[in-house]
Amino acid sequence: MTKRTSAKYKIDRRMGENIWGRPKSPVNKREYGPGQHGQRRKNKLSDFGTQLRAKQKLKGYYGDLTEKQFRKIYGEAERVKGDTGEMLVGLLERRLDAVVYRAKFVPTIFAARQFVNHGHVTVNGKRVNIASYRVKEGDVIELRQKSKQLALVLEAVALTERDVPDYIEVDHSKMTAKFVRTPSLGDVPYPVVMEPNLVVEYYAKN
Repeated sequence: MTKRTSAKYKIDRRMGENIWGRPKSPVNKREYGPGQHGQRRKNKLSDFGTQLRAKQKLKGYYGDLTEKQFRKIYGEAERVKGDTGEMLVGLLERRLDAVVYRAKFVPTIFAARQFVNHGHVTVNGKRVNIASYRVKEGDVIELRQKSKQLALVLEAVALTERDVPDYIEVDHSKMTAKFVRTPSLGDVPYPVVMEPNLVVEYYAKN
């Protein structure tokens, strides 16, 4: 098991939830956390603990972003007029790696980051290899010609465990996706409950 895969499964077990809705998640078999102390009885979380957990879950879902990356995105959401939690989710969903994952071009968000970094993706015809690149409404994301028949891509397209959300229009015959609009929290198909309002509370106090 690669370090990345190991880390991915550890997030699931640490949270005690199958946050990506994967059939192979260890949480489906073991609900306790990782490590030698994972089976200890859990105490009720404090308000701080609940807020921290909400932040870790949302941060982990998008490929376990670093705290610096996540804090920067939160800062941008905070400066925009409107509900900060909703803005945060909208900004996260506009990341290029998130769009590639949502379009089912790859099986996991971790694979999406690597896929973009390796130069397999174009935005409006121009090659982009920065996973955090922020797409705009109307942008067309396409896989490069040599990447369209990769086994990883064909496997992801065939996955039945998740659907493409309606804020992205996808043509899997051409391997193109159009980012139609920035979603609100209710539009995003999270397999588990995400609570960006608690993330806002966390950063407001820390």
